[in-house]
Amino acid sequence: MQQPLILAEKVSKRYGAVEVLKGIDLSVARGEVVCLIGPSGSGKSTFLRCINHLEKIDSGALYVDGELIGYRREGNKLYELKDAEVAAKRAEIGMVFQNFALFSHMTVLENIIEAPIHVKGERRQDAVERARTLLERVGLDSKVSAYPRELSGGQKQRVAIARALAMRPKLMLFDEPTSALDPELVGEVLDVMRALAADGMTMVVVTHEMGFAREVGNAVAFMDGGRIVEYGPPRAIFENPQQARTQAFLSKVL
Repeated sequence: MQQPLILAEKVSKRYGAVEVLKGIDLSVARGEVVCLIGPSGSGKSTFLRCINHLEKIDSGALYVDGELIGYRREGNKLYELKDAEVAAKRAEIGMVFQNFALFSHMTVLENIIEAPIHVKGERRQDAVERARTLLERVGLDSKVSAYPRELSGGQKQRVAIARALAMRPKLMLFDEPTSALDPELVGEVLDVMRALAADGMTMVVVTHEMGFAREVGNAVAFMDGGRIVEYGPPRAIFENPQQARTQAFLSKVL
């Protein structure tokens, strides 16, 4: 049996006295799209940030492609990796934030080629060629020389997706990628994500877009209070939820 691309085992995270993740177990297969849904403050975004070690976990273990995230194991002990080692692992995981996080002083093209050149050591010519291909893929090939201030929110988010893809990630994480967008711009971002899913990209998506989760997700995890309350195929979660808390949440958002 093929090992999962992501494996979380009893992952816990605290901020002071507040336990925001309470023993999360989750397995994500290669090529699978898992959508995390639930109320604000349920731990969805924190868990996503733990997957690429933007947040350090307090207990449990997180593996990506069979390797511990943020640590190495020697015998029965775990040792935290150095920053450079963490950065190298993080480069294999694309992440798209809700606030775009583009460099405002750089053009669209410069935003996309920055990391491949300076982090992965790619030749500029190769990075530019791939950036142009990716911009065409997300429908923004005419915006190569534009600056972020000249783009709509939906266009900025599509650039952010292209920038993440430029690093050739094995995994894509999306943290509420449409929540900062005007409603009429949501569709253009979701269309790009649908195309990525169709191409077989492994994705974990924190989202409030229930239609997207139902249509594109292979599995849906409903989170509340730092736990995965219910997990299963989208049809089962949305049409026949078993837990009262899931039922109550969905009755308000569907």
